[in-house]
Amino acid sequence: MIRKTIYGIFSLAILCSCAREDDFDATGTFEATEVTVSAEASGRILRFDLQEGDRVEAGAQVGAIDSLQLYLQKLQLERQAASTRSNRPDIGAQAASLRQQIAYQQGERRRVENLLKDGAATAKQLDDIDAQLKILDGQLEALLSTLRNNTLALDENTSAIELQAAQVEDRLAKCRILSPIGGTVLAKYAEAGELASPGRPLFKVADLDRVYLRAYFTSEQLAGLKLGQQVKITADFGADQRFEYPGRVVWIASESEFTPKNIQTRNSRANLVYAVKIAVENDGRLKLGLYGEVKL
Repeated sequence: MIRKTIYGIFSLAILCSCAREDDFDATGTFEATEVTVSAEASGRILRFDLQEGDRVEAGAQVGAIDSLQLYLQKLQLERQAASTRSNRPDIGAQAASLRQQIAYQQGERRRVENLLKDGAATAKQLDDIDAQLKILDGQLEALLSTLRNNTLALDENTSAIELQAAQVEDRLAKCRILSPIGGTVLAKYAEAGELASPGRPLFKVADLDRVYLRAYFTSEQLAGLKLGQQVKITADFGADQRFEYPGRVVWIASESEFTPKNIQTRNSRANLVYAVKIAVENDGRLKLGLYGEVKL
């Protein structure tokens, strides 16, 4: 009797296990959007205020690289630009004297023209004034041309200096260590006091609030899948700890690949599968690399 009871329990366990194995359409592991932040400037790291596990906001400054020399270079360029701008000629002031002379001669011409009508002046007097006006007009035009050319050259020099200053400002901005996304710091690769160089990894951050289950489906299952489709996700924590989450299909691979070794599929003999990303809101329990199952 005891032997039959044990056999019955064992058979029930096998049946439950078989049912359990068939209770999914695909499996995969959880991943997140990870960003490795690298240095964009050379210099000593003066400050690096983060630790693994810290939460950071998008755009938050978490450190700084020594930028003193760049700052001094920027100040020098700004002073050069200001000095160059101050040398721009005041065209109106410098041409004022000639314009006054022209205005005076034009008044004299009107006076002599009236006298000529009354026979109190000669035509030569009027011609002399016209000749003088022609000379003054030529002098004014030459002066204005010179002043405009000088102003243009100074403006071009100022623009070139301001461009250099903008380039230095951009390099200064790159001395600030920023987090490009909001999330959790997964790894820290440098410390304050160390030397940074462009391209050297500083830290890795990931958005763990919204994770993705990368699951694998056979070609026969693709007919039942579409972008935006709602599915049921089961996260397996081991030791019979399983939690269900709603998920949404956000990406389906356009090409198949060989079934990864650690992945189970509905058809265990399937050699080729399609990767599918399913977005899941994380309640804090889901961890990267955790095993998960999908039920359509």
